[in-house]
Amino acid sequence: MAVQKHFLRTPYGAYHNPPTPDEDCELTHVERGSPCGEYLRRFWQPVAIASEVGELPLKIRMFGEDLVLFRTRGGAWGLLDRHCSHRGTSLEYGVVEPGGLRCCYHSWLFAPDGRILETPGEPPASTLKDRLYHGAYPVEERDGLVFAYMGPPGKRPEFAPYDSFAMPDDRLVPYYITYPCNWLQVQENVMDPAHAVFLHTRISFSQFADAWGELPVTGFRETPTGMIYVTTRRWGDNVWVRSNDILFGNIAQVGHIWEDGRQPRLYGRVGITRWTTPVDNRTCRIIGWRHFHPDSDPGDNADESACGPESVDFFGQDGARGYEDRQRIPGDFDAQTSQRPIAVHALEHMTATDTGVLMLRKLLRAEIRRVASGGEPKTSQIRAGGRIPTYCHDTVVRIPAVPGGDDEALLRRIGDRITAINIEGAHQGAADRDARIRRLIADWAESENGREH
Repeated sequence: MAVQKHFLRTPYGAYHNPPTPDEDCELTHVERGSPCGEYLRRFWQPVAIASEVGELPLKIRMFGEDLVLFRTRGGAWGLLDRHCSHRGTSLEYGVVEPGGLRCCYHSWLFAPDGRILETPGEPPASTLKDRLYHGAYPVEERDGLVFAYMGPPGKRPEFAPYDSFAMPDDRLVPYYITYPCNWLQVQENVMDPAHAVFLHTRISFSQFADAWGELPVTGFRETPTGMIYVTTRRWGDNVWVRSNDILFGNIAQVGHIWEDGRQPRLYGRVGITRWTTPVDNRTCRIIGWRHFHPDSDPGDNADESACGPESVDFFGQDGARGYEDRQRIPGDFDAQTSQRPIAVHALEHMTATDTGVLMLRKLLRAEIRRVASGGEPKTSQIRAGGRIPTYCHDTVVRIPAVPGGDDEALLRRIGDRITAINIEGAHQGAADRDARIRRLIADWAESENGREH
């Protein structure tokens, strides 16, 4: 049964506001044992940038757990419960050795898998170390990011081989930004294309390009990996179709930031791959890669040197600017963190512009409940050249408006057709999938220009 929303019906009526309801715990709480936390733990999660870990351990917090990340002198990664099993001293002060991490307090030595290798203060005949394990999680390094699997040991999945992790002529540059708010209100921003019109363009200035200020024809589609939005805008004689990608559990892929709709582009691929990883219920971290390839930066606007810990190379993504400056020209960081530490969905008054956010919540809730009832997380079974296809793209085609015609209907037809090519058809499993998609779009656009709309 739908909950009746509360509307004030009198000026200066804030006194009549009801008590603030609770947050939607099923979607927002991430501690161990919570439905969402147990769901997200079934995926590999990025926990740090590899270059942050040198000869000293790195303390981190993820999913409400205090942990320590280290790399042995032998090169093996370890992620351990932060507090020593003996007396609770933090292992962030431990000594990294060839085989593990040694506690500074009484010299217990822990292997990356949690085995206790030495307990020097115990009698020589003690079997204590042979009977105990310290808490540990599996760790892998990939393209400068360190990933951990924090779910049930018997359910460890493969590291998903998405196509966007291995695109030609691409440099994956790691970065992260910490947000003092719940993970979901950051993640669902990716399925809110309307905010780009206002927050990023009309309210302040063109933070990316003027074309972002045009209200698009908008749609949303499920995909084998999650969902996409589809925005279709006219910019002169060009039509720009854009899709951002949600990959379940908590990956988002975002297209080229500085696309301006001016130059033809056939299926330009992803510019950002990021996980919104919960630190705890009231803190999260965007952590992932900026992609640097010809499609992602045709105007030479990107700055690889600005990507790293708590930094990325485009506007409004952190709280580093002064407070008054952020009040005058807010960015994503300000809009998302100010929704409260945990956004209260029961207080929202959703409109047509929120269709994608509502769809994301619905799909996420279904996945959480699937896992809670003993099922497996949804994963794509499609492979193209051994990799899982993803659907984030920017496409710009020259299709002029028809004088006296219904341009909105034309834009919707263009968006629908390009989206069908993107996510449907036998070519989805082809090793040269991207090339085939580009040919199909080019052929269709040529035929569209040759017909009377």
